[in-house]
Parts: sequence; C-alpha cells; structure tokens
Amino acid sequence: MTQLPALTLVLGGAASGKSRFAEQLCQHSGLTKLYVATAQVYDDEMAQKVAKHLTQRGTGWKTVEAPVDVGAALVQATPTDVVLLDCATLWLTNVILGEYDLEAEITRLMAALANCAAPVVVVSNEVGQGIVPDNALSRRFRNAQGGLNQTIAAQANLVVAVMAGLPLTLKGTVPQ
Repeated sequence: MTQLPALTLVLGGAASGKSRFAEQLCQHSGLTKLYVATAQVYDDEMAQKVAKHLTQRGTGWKTVEAPVDVGAALVQATPTDVVLLDCATLWLTNVILGEYDLEAEITRLMAALANCAAPVVVVSNEVGQGIVPDNALSRRFRNAQGGLNQTIAAQANLVVAVMAGLPLTLKGTVPQ
C-alpha cells in the first residue's frame, strides 16, 4: 500500500505505457479504484482501444464516463478512493470539438481536481514533440494541450513522463 499525493500527472506519447503506469500507481495505493473515462466511442478502432484498456486494467474498478463534465465524476470520490482520469487529451478534444468555452472548462477541471476528496492520477498525452501541424485546428489543439499539461503539472504534486514504458519523474517522488 502506497500513499499517493493529491494530484499526479502522467504524461507520454501515444502507446508509451503511460496508462499502464498510472494504473499501477492506483493498484498499489490499496484504495478503491474509480476510473473516470473521457473517451467517446465513435468507431471500431476506438472500441478496440477501450476494450484493450478494460482488459489491461482488470477487475475491481468502478467506471464513470465523463467526456466533458469531469467535475461531476470527481465529486463521487471519497477519501477511501483513488481516481484515475484517463485521459486529459480526449477530454480536451471533446471540449474543443464540442465548442465549449475552453478557458471556462479548464478552470472548472482544475477546481474539480483541487477539490476532489480522493487522490487523482491524470493521464495526458505529450503532443508537442512532433512536427508543427499543417492545419489551424490541429495547431490550436496542440497549443491547448501543451497549455493544459502545463496547468495540471503546476498544480500536481507528482509529474511523471513515460517513454517506452519507462517512467521518468519530473516533479515530486514516486511512492514506493
């Protein structure tokens, strides 16, 4: 049983092992596991990805779907829970494509994270290390994701980057 900080951010590229690392942090906490899912399934590829994540996580998780209103999911958490929010990148996609007020939604998300009764582990993609996207929407998304990651990292007690399945601690100390 390990004690997690109030807020942990786990960053990485696609298929980097970030979700698996975040799941392990939650598993080792010994707390009741609450999975806040931001994905929306619109095609077979996403359905397969969700199924893979379900299998990878295993049993013992309560799942709450929250494509945009993460705060409503986080208020369900108690101090005996640990929350895995997977992932901030899909949440941001839902906010941008749903044409929500981006600044207002980020403010709401950050307040919900700060006020959650349980420790929260947030998974997010690092999207700024590739080429500059060739269209305005993609550039807007990349910039918004970078800003969101920086905002969460500033509030987080622990920030871990995962590459090739290997964690690199950027801020704080990974509980043992």
